[in-house]
Amino acid sequence: MEIYVAIDDTDSLELGATGQSANELRRLIEDRNWGKTEAVTRHQLLLHPDIPYTSHNSAMCFKAVMGVDKLDEFIACAGKFLQETSAPGSDPGLCVAVKENIKNMEELLSFGYKAKEEVLTKAEAYKTAEHCGLHISEHGGTGLGIIGALAGIGLRITGNDGRFQGRMQLGNSGETIAVGEIISKTEIDEVQSIDGQVLANHETMVIGEKIKTVLLEGKRILLVYREGGAWHSCNNKQLKNY
Repeated sequence: MEIYVAIDDTDSLELGATGQSANELRRLIEDRNWGKTEAVTRHQLLLHPDIPYTSHNSAMCFKAVMGVDKLDEFIACAGKFLQETSAPGSDPGLCVAVKENIKNMEELLSFGYKAKEEVLTKAEAYKTAEHCGLHISEHGGTGLGIIGALAGIGLRITGNDGRFQGRMQLGNSGETIAVGEIISKTEIDEVQSIDGQVLANHETMVIGEKIKTVLLEGKRILLVYREGGAWHSCNNKQLKNY
């Protein structure tokens, strides 16, 4: 059974990190041998004065394969974890979806895209989750994190939104590495230019200070740009739309 798990608003300016909390939930599944998980993606939502957020208003989501018999226990454990570990003053929300049981997929995807452009409400989140057959729950504060959590799942399922959480280690900044070596030694599926050109294994890239990957066409992609006759890994500014 393929499931998606998303959380939002578990941190404060002083304490916690939602990406770290998402990875703790991944470890919960793995350590208990309930299933296998994939890397966490960060999904940027609307920045607006009417939306209370800690720093960047982004939700975290990951995919897992696990037995249906463990789903209810996982949801209960995840809720307890968020209740006990989220930062004081945060408004944590949890969303869990079983892919094969999702109804009204277009409504779910639409909610995700709307959260990048519109101010949404908890009432809209509960209505969408009910229509689509997803679990959402509040675990502290105002519970507004359910909005981002639901949106995070909708965006992750598109396969074309979000950066993978954390940095990749390929070598020292300024060093050159072959695309084939990147593919063979990491979880990266392709190295691709920002205009869509897929690099061949024999081509090389200059390593930047921070290596971040994005989700495109359901793949983990390392984006590069051309400068001075060489390919370079994209920086945070170039990745701001992902």
